[in-house]
Amino acid sequence: MTDAYIDPTREAFDLFKSLPRDVPINMLNLLRFNAVARYPADHPHASQGWSGEQAYREYGKTSGPIFQRVGGTIIWRGQMEAMVIGPDDKQWDMSFIARYPNSAAFMDMVTDAEYRKAVVNRQAAIQTSRLIRFKPLDGDESSFG
Repeated sequence: MTDAYIDPTREAFDLFKSLPRDVPINMLNLLRFNAVARYPADHPHASQGWSGEQAYREYGKTSGPIFQRVGGTIIWRGQMEAMVIGPDDKQWDMSFIARYPNSAAFMDMVTDAEYRKAVVNRQAAIQTSRLIRFKPLDGDESSFG
């Protein structure tokens, strides 16, 4: 599948690392799951026949303590109902925004040895995804401008 985005490219990760590390960040996650999780053949869950959604729940269970330890919080979670503006072929099974106290916290999470074990569940679960870093902006919450 040419539309499969599961892990960051080296270039994208280098760009992320070059941005300020001492400011809060929000990470928009858009996820589409595999119908059947795609674990490596030698992984203990490979023979369980889990759905991508089940594998992602396992990822949440195993990575959640690390996410909380670095100060991460989920500030919004939603399920897509309809594409109002955008291509009809882009459908997402789950969306959420994770907030980190700073990008160093995100880096601490993704380089943690236990997280690196847990991420195999995410890789097995995801057909394609988007992970977009946002800098929070100050402004009037009642308007778009």
